[in-house]
Amino acid sequence: MRLSLFLGFLLAGLALFAAGLSLIWTPYDVTQLAVTQKLRPPSAAHWLGTDHLGRDMFSMIMVGARTSIAVALVAVGIGMGIGVPLGLAAAADRGGWLDEIIMRANDLIFAFPSLVIAILITAALGPSAVNAIIAIGIFNIPVFARVTRGSALPIWTLDYIRAARVAGKGMARISLQHVLPNIANVLIVQATIQFSLGILAEAGLSYVGLGAQPPTPSWGRMLAEAQTMASLAPHVAIVPGLAILLTVLGLNLLGDGLRDALDPRLRGAR
Repeated sequence: MRLSLFLGFLLAGLALFAAGLSLIWTPYDVTQLAVTQKLRPPSAAHWLGTDHLGRDMFSMIMVGARTSIAVALVAVGIGMGIGVPLGLAAAADRGGWLDEIIMRANDLIFAFPSLVIAILITAALGPSAVNAIIAIGIFNIPVFARVTRGSALPIWTLDYIRAARVAGKGMARISLQHVLPNIANVLIVQATIQFSLGILAEAGLSYVGLGAQPPTPSWGRMLAEAQTMASLAPHVAIVPGLAILLTVLGLNLLGDGLRDALDPRLRGAR
């Protein structure tokens, strides 16, 4: 097992474990305020210190992991659930009118920066975790459509695909039975990458107040709230920043490791 794959599993696994554990247990109640304990440094009572309202930072990070991962995971699911069928349809109709419509629609979405689109959507629909999921998911759709189409096009030129067409199989059946299984490794790696980008996007939206709303903890909002207090209590900014950094790094390393492990050409080169 490559080092990047191991480190990616470790870092991403820690974030997933913290998110899952927060469903049943946290050291402190994240909605409980203790102003007399505000901005306390890390200690035996509060492993990562407390924030400006006296809330336990470790508990906030655990619940924040759940928020970020849930938003990113559902957004990636939306992107794959819509983008992959569109990409398969475009590849099957390569050069046809359906292919042109799908690709030009993708170009239209890609003409705008992803964060700008997300901000516009959440500003129009209102700030919430659900609207953040919709915004991030919409941008994931053309990403998966392009990756799917680009990976599927070479498959359609292979002899066994021609044989399947001669045997009378339709485009949809060939796409599902023969094309999709052969590009699944590419989609898995891309999903891992989009998952990390989704966490960054959720943090960015929460940072500007358009993501999950109080009292639900969010890593991005924790960073925003820490801006004016970073000089007095650096841990309130360092802790959520490190959580985002390590989680995104872990997912990127995981994607890199999976790419090497699932691509036979890269396996043979090593």
